[in-house]
Amino acid sequence: MRKQENQYTLNYTFWTKRCDGEMQNLKAYPEYKDRVEYIEDRQNKTAVLRLHNVTENDESEYCCRYIIEKDKERWTDQPGIQLKVSALQVKAPQLVLEKERVNLTCETTCSLTDAFIWYKNGQTLKIHSKTLQLQSERSDSGRYSCAVRGHEHLPSPAVSITLMYPPKSVSVSVSPSGEIVEGDSVTLSCSSDSNPPALNFSWFKENQSSAVGSGQSFSISSFNSSHSGRYYCEAQNKHGSQRSASVSVSVKAVYTLFYDNILCILHILLIFIVLKAKQVKWIWLLMVY
Repeated sequence: MRKQENQYTLNYTFWTKRCDGEMQNLKAYPEYKDRVEYIEDRQNKTAVLRLHNVTENDESEYCCRYIIEKDKERWTDQPGIQLKVSALQVKAPQLVLEKERVNLTCETTCSLTDAFIWYKNGQTLKIHSKTLQLQSERSDSGRYSCAVRGHEHLPSPAVSITLMYPPKSVSVSVSPSGEIVEGDSVTLSCSSDSNPPALNFSWFKENQSSAVGSGQSFSISSFNSSHSGRYYCEAQNKHGSQRSASVSVSVKAVYTLFYDNILCILHILLIFIVLKAKQVKWIWLLMVY
């Protein structure tokens, strides 16, 4: 707000963003369209600039230009009025370790009330304080922003919270999944849920003190009875490690295969004998009649 001297009759006023050189009316700028309002009090010779939906781009020095009746003279009130704009912002670490208590703070240099609103992935949270406290569960990962109650249309930029945790749900799968015949190629694969993803994998066979392999997959090209046993894997990232439950991997014994083949042959012979017996019986019946 600016007040004029009394020796001149005020014709009209306008506001400009520059206080020297070519000073255009704020209303002439597209970025100020429908956001600028001038309020004049001619009796008290004051001029008020009202700026709506203020953003950080509006931070500048503003000057009032007076057009007076005498010879249409133009006067600029200098120095101008410096507008400082402080946007809301969320202060928080981007990477958070699971189970680690973390505080998110809605910050600004302005003096504000304690009535804040918090959002997670665009959804309103039931927290109205300046600080949002997280217990760092995996479900807490997401994008957070804040706003002042009554100004919900002006939220802060969202910040991402990424939760880091060691491997969990480590498991082993075996291929082929059915019976393994001696000489088959067998592959064991290790899977886990972790962030960041596990990069180190070790393979162990029960009753052996040292690892038998490494990598997310462990292959045995020609499986035999000496390879039979229970296997498990260990997945590791920079936050910790976890071992899987062991799985049994064994070769089908040769004698079992032999007896399986014998039983199959006997079964075929039995069917053949039964069919032949029925045929003989049918021929005998024809001869009787």
